[in-house]
Amino acid sequence: MIEIERINKYYGQLHVLNDVSLTIGDGEIVSILGPSGAGKSTLLQICGTLDRPDSGRVLYDGVEVSALKDRKLSEFRNRHIGFIFQFHELLPEFSAEENVAIPAMIGGESRKVSLSKARALLGRLGLSERLNHRPSELSGGEKQRVAIARSLINDPRIVLADEPTGSLDSRNRDEIQRIIAELNEERRQTFLIVTHDATLAEISHRIIRMSDGSIVTL
Repeated sequence: MIEIERINKYYGQLHVLNDVSLTIGDGEIVSILGPSGAGKSTLLQICGTLDRPDSGRVLYDGVEVSALKDRKLSEFRNRHIGFIFQFHELLPEFSAEENVAIPAMIGGESRKVSLSKARALLGRLGLSERLNHRPSELSGGEKQRVAIARSLINDPRIVLADEPTGSLDSRNRDEIQRIIAELNEERRQTFLIVTHDATLAEISHRIIRMSDGSIVTL
């Protein structure tokens, strides 16, 4: 599904990613573990087309997305990739269902259809009673479930998660872990997860360890 071929990334003189290659199969949960500064988040951003490599290629089903122009790349990202961030990144002025619906509306769906999809996803994640609540009215675990729903609204091929449980207590961490595992089983959703949390990584089909910009174990 996804092929990362000999990716290199520099920030000034700092060699952040060093000739990294990786393949992710359809329906896999893959976790990337490693210390801070190992290059995990940079690799995730390049996989998600949020950043471009200085050399190497990123391919989805054989298509080199790293070579697409910015507009085509944005369209591809919106349709095929979902994102979950550590601090949820919800827009404070919008309700839960509006936050979830925004990527669908950006992708060209009507507001009515987008909100209907958002309500269905939030219901699936146990948030039917929180549809009209703004982020400031939600708990940490509820915010992250809204973020998960948002990542799924366009039925992406892959969901990229950057420390999705890093700001949560153990109870909410376990809930998010359960949700990811269930989504993978029920929807064959592919997940690439960057985490320091070995407990979260236990649900993975494969664990990749990074150090100093390189993959040390596959």
